[in-house]
Amino acid sequence: MRARAQVVIRDTQLALARDALAELASSVPGLPTRARLARKVEWLGERVQDLMRELLRMQWLPVPGLQADVREKAVLYVGSYLTQDAGQAADGVHVAQQAIEQAGGRFLHHTGGDDGADDAAALEAGLVAADLVICQTGCVSHDAYWRVHDHCRRTGKQCVLVDQPQAMYFVRKEALVT
Repeated sequence: MRARAQVVIRDTQLALARDALAELASSVPGLPTRARLARKVEWLGERVQDLMRELLRMQWLPVPGLQADVREKAVLYVGSYLTQDAGQAADGVHVAQQAIEQAGGRFLHHTGGDDGADDAAALEAGLVAADLVICQTGCVSHDAYWRVHDHCRRTGKQCVLVDQPQAMYFVRKEALVT
């Protein structure tokens, strides 16, 4: 008798919940279309993530434009960043410095900040002294970016613009020495 009463109560509550859901669905116009669009947005978000991963993977491949011999040459790295990967901090400046020095080059660094006339003069001096410029575009001021871009265009100096911090991991000894 008790088991039957529990089944009747459960079925009644289920029926009431179904009625409430149907009433709610009828009160919201276009709910099926919205639900379908929400599923489509979720799928598109996953697709964007897949494409971003593919782009990042492609950026990690050796870059043909970087097949330069940096032995006895000065390489200016403009920018700095700190990434978190698996709980460990990886400093991009340090990665680039190790790769360039292992390849026999002289490493120069400028943070690309906007700290006034002294900072701009230091950036200009570094650009003049460098044979190759690597600029981390997302981590420098607009002024520093345009100074680097303009200087390299005017002088014909080889310049690599890197837009994502993770992309600096392509800087390896093999990529810098022909």
